[in-house]
Amino acid sequence: MPANNPPPIEVRPIPALPYAFAKRFGIVLLDAASPEGALVGWREGETGPLAIAEVRRVLDRPITLRRLSAREFERHLSERYAGDGLDAGEVSDRLEEAGGLGALADDIPAAADLLDSQDDAPIIRLINGVIAEAVRQGASDIHVEPYEQALIVRLRVDGVLNEALRLPARVAPLVVSRIKVMARLDIAERRLPQDGRIGLTLASRPLDVRVSTLPSRHGERVVLRILDKEQAELGLADLGMAADMLAQVRATLAEPHGIILVTGPTGSGKTTTLYSGLRMLNDGRRNILTVEDPIEYAIEGVGQTQVNTKVGMTFAAGLRAILRQDPDVVMVGEIRDTETAEIAVQASLTGHLVLSTVHTNDAVGAITRLKDLGVETFLLASSLRLVLAQRLVRRLCPDCAEPVVASAAEGALLGIPPGATLHRAVGCTHCGGSGFKGRLGVFELVRIDETMRALILGDADEAALARHAFSRQPSLEASARRLVLSGQTTMEEAVRILRKDGAVDVGV
Repeated sequence: MPANNPPPIEVRPIPALPYAFAKRFGIVLLDAASPEGALVGWREGETGPLAIAEVRRVLDRPITLRRLSAREFERHLSERYAGDGLDAGEVSDRLEEAGGLGALADDIPAAADLLDSQDDAPIIRLINGVIAEAVRQGASDIHVEPYEQALIVRLRVDGVLNEALRLPARVAPLVVSRIKVMARLDIAERRLPQDGRIGLTLASRPLDVRVSTLPSRHGERVVLRILDKEQAELGLADLGMAADMLAQVRATLAEPHGIILVTGPTGSGKTTTLYSGLRMLNDGRRNILTVEDPIEYAIEGVGQTQVNTKVGMTFAAGLRAILRQDPDVVMVGEIRDTETAEIAVQASLTGHLVLSTVHTNDAVGAITRLKDLGVETFLLASSLRLVLAQRLVRRLCPDCAEPVVASAAEGALLGIPPGATLHRAVGCTHCGGSGFKGRLGVFELVRIDETMRALILGDADEAALARHAFSRQPSLEASARRLVLSGQTTMEEAVRILRKDGAVDVGV
């Protein structure tokens, strides 16, 4: 006789709450397999009893409620609905259903919410998925690169590009055209570079995406720069400066006039630092005006002007116009020519505080750069107040960093004694296998005191300026070395940011 086997237990899948419902009624599923039943978070002051009853009906099981603040709710909502990875296979299989460019050219709202869209068109789902994945990983840029055999999508995370998706080359025109429609660009123009912007929200998180297209051999390359508006809210204390350096920066910002410069390569966080300074000064009692190219983040209470060279609106023209608007504080996106440098110096000498950036390798090099632009040494010595140089290094993942002993060769690179304990990147699930999680600022500061002013007036060379500047302050190399010895980053990361073709100054 056959054994009487018990019937299999039917496992009921937990249905997902629609995103639009969760966002509207302030309720989110936190844990479907909680021992007390489904764990559901509700936003204080937003969720009513009818919404809770509807969730219990849809889930068809007991639920446990957890009260969430508005900030906690938005974080859980973002993690719940924006955390899915990219599925290259599924996207590739369904791209043929797109129906050509006509189906992709629908207008979208200026601030459309990606997760609120129910459109299943594969191209739209692909782009939404790429942007959502980039935000989830904390990427700063998305590179869409067409080649002869494939369309490659790469994400820049913590300053390093990694391939995220590879698709057939035939879909490149569809993807590029859809991005251009979202950015309000001319989809018929494929011979000239174009620039645009996309305003988005991702799970109630506002984002601004800057779009740049460039014609190439196999189609148009597209780079999307993700500007997370939360970054504009960083204060000076959030940048990671040492306490004494932070105090000097704040003291200089409190002065009524003078020039404050931030230097470093592209992508080193100069704009974030300047915006942090503006936030400190933005107390409602000052008229703060900026001229930028482009305007990265909108700051409430600050008048921001966009450079437009096509109509003659250069940095110099914008700065000259700003000075007729009775400003107290002026920020110039970059000093890149003689005219802008001279106007900035004159503005500082007539009672304005001027903040700007200069592209040089280090802080002392900014002084030489302004001299090269034709600024007289006596004007430079009397107007310049502080120069801050900065870099970004990747922060070691605290969950998998592994201690190692420094060899003699490694110690010589940064002036570290052999046998010192360093750390290396390993990789784990918390950091996506990279061994790094986030980035750290590395800073050096030159304060223009009486001795430095005399050296500038005496036309001293960079070596003499650096000897005085870093006799009591840590240089960029010294700051990087301290991060390595404290286990916050690796030797390789520190060496990567060092100047002078790999030569390392082991001074302070």
